[in-house]
Amino acid sequence: MKCPYCECKETKVIDSRESQNGLTTRRRRECLSCEKRFTTYEKIEQIPYMVIKKDGKRQSFDSEKLLKGLLKACEKRPVPVSELEEIVEEIESSLQERPGKEITASEIGQVVMEKLKKLDKVAYVRFASVYREFKDVLEFKKELERLLKEK
Repeated sequence: MKCPYCECKETKVIDSRESQNGLTTRRRRECLSCEKRFTTYEKIEQIPYMVIKKDGKRQSFDSEKLLKGLLKACEKRPVPVSELEEIVEEIESSLQERPGKEITASEIGQVVMEKLKKLDKVAYVRFASVYREFKDVLEFKKELERLLKEK
């Protein structure tokens, strides 16, 4: 494994952990040259799942893209990254259990919003504003009112 800092190929594994569903192995590594630490993830390579976008285009499912969106929604919020990684893993697992190899972006968005709503309301509203393409402040207000009614 090449070090992302100095590109040395000599690294050692410090810690390994399997994800809850056993599909991913997280490895903490240390470079033998610069001694910096970094994390790698190991997964079984599978047939790519296709995501059908709103405009009808298809693209392969990208768990890193999903994680980036979650991180953006949770920016400056007290949400551990490990919980966001768990959400991504749960979505990937549910994709593998599906009979077909396609899923709509709206299905993924709905699942993400349900999970974020339980995890952090502010992150939920941030994600929903982008996902649902809020056009103005009134749409924010309506969504906030819905959230307050649920309490």
